[in-house]
Amino acid sequence: MDAILLIIVLIFSVVIHELAHAWQARREGDDTAERLGRITLNPLPHLDLIGSFILPMALYLSHAGFMFGWAKPVPVNPAKYRDYRAGDIRVSLAGIVSNIGLAVLATLAAAVIVKVGSVVGHLGGVTDALLLMARYGILINLVLAFFNLIPIPPLDGSHVLVHLLPREAAVRYQRAGRYGILVVMALLFLVPRTFDFLLAPVTWLMGFADTFIRLWI
Repeated sequence: MDAILLIIVLIFSVVIHELAHAWQARREGDDTAERLGRITLNPLPHLDLIGSFILPMALYLSHAGFMFGWAKPVPVNPAKYRDYRAGDIRVSLAGIVSNIGLAVLATLAAAVIVKVGSVVGHLGGVTDALLLMARYGILINLVLAFFNLIPIPPLDGSHVLVHLLPREAAVRYQRAGRYGILVVMALLFLVPRTFDFLLAPVTWLMGFADTFIRLWI
């Protein structure tokens, strides 16, 4: 049951992440994602069989100690942005902002569930399931937000860094992006402690969320 709840929250979170990219791209003047039906809450156009189902479930069942997954990247055409540099940054950060927003909403939802439970009494499995989903919502969305901030192509943070580099360095950085996913996977599985450092804000913010939720008991 825990695994099912986790996968549900993960799928919802990555769908919102990709939807935010598509929505912001349209605001910047690029209708590519919209024409392909990616500005939708329907998860089917967004989900990737391996990244959204098989890998997360395998990591959970193997007790890997971390959760990782993805949806299909939103197709965009930066050449259509009214302002290429600013548009690329805003579109890239839109997914991260959406995940931070979901983490905040999940924290508030957990506080409400705890408060209702303290007033009307524990409602058994329903309360436990809702509270677990809210906690998964906090954790997963914080991980997605800060993981995507890592400036390794094709992660969202790389779209910010590339615009801060000198032109020649930016070109080399973009070319190296073809190997980015291999670098990410190698670090994830071979040097996982690297991510303990990079995702340290997640631990701190989870503690802050727990403290806030306990105020409502």
